[in-house]
Amino acid sequence: MSSSNHRGGGGLQSPMVVPFTRAVKALVIVNVVAWVVLNLILETFVLREPWVTMYLGLVPAYFIKNFFVWQPLTYMFLHSANPFHILFNMLMLWWLGSELEQRWGPRFFLMYYFASGIGAGIIYAFGLLIASLLSSAAPVALMAPVVGASGAVFGLLLAYGMIFGDRVVYFMMLFPMRARYFVMILGAVEAVTLLNNGGGSNVANLAHLGGIAAGYLFLLVSTRFQQSRWRKQGSKRGGRGLRLVVSNVKDGQGDGKKDDKKDGPKYWN
Repeated sequence: MSSSNHRGGGGLQSPMVVPFTRAVKALVIVNVVAWVVLNLILETFVLREPWVTMYLGLVPAYFIKNFFVWQPLTYMFLHSANPFHILFNMLMLWWLGSELEQRWGPRFFLMYYFASGIGAGIIYAFGLLIASLLSSAAPVALMAPVVGASGAVFGLLLAYGMIFGDRVVYFMMLFPMRARYFVMILGAVEAVTLLNNGGGSNVANLAHLGGIAAGYLFLLVSTRFQQSRWRKQGSKRGGRGLRLVVSNVKDGQGDGKKDDKKDGPKYWN
């Protein structure tokens, strides 16, 4: 996905130079180091068994039945041996996350990132548990480990579409469209794929949708909390004009400038 500035009546501008912000850079470094040290060196060449993936990845049966409560966090920092898996996730983290971090600040950005990723893992695990209870088939997927940052990345994708909804992005690098429609299309593709394949795909579509759901819930709760705090402080900004996101950019106002009127608070994954 690439993006361009779009200003009213100005058409498409030259592609933006995406910054590499502090929190995003730290996340990328930790992900890459974890992948090289844990997945490639330790698991592939030293242990020669998927022990790291089974204990630090997200195995729904272990998380729910054996109380491996760390797994919804640690699975986000592991990836498959295929380099394109981590490459795609880190590129998306950079492209989407840097602008969100600039808008929100590193603290809120990291809270949102981890809420989306952890929430995606929890939704995935209990979603599979419910599906196994309702189905007569053997719950094989409950023992299949999920790894990757895609749940958190899909949460970033949702936030990007909400905050920069009028931004023009290029679907498949060819077709220009508004960011909000890009997010809707990807969400619909994930939902249709999940319905068609169920738990039989090598891609954890339910975790992707879980990241979107967890991200939306986090924004909703944080916005309500901010509204409540502003009301207690007697602020005039806590009225009906407050939107779900912290702030938004309208067409023609330029990127990165705050709109004072709208200011408010093995499966691949």
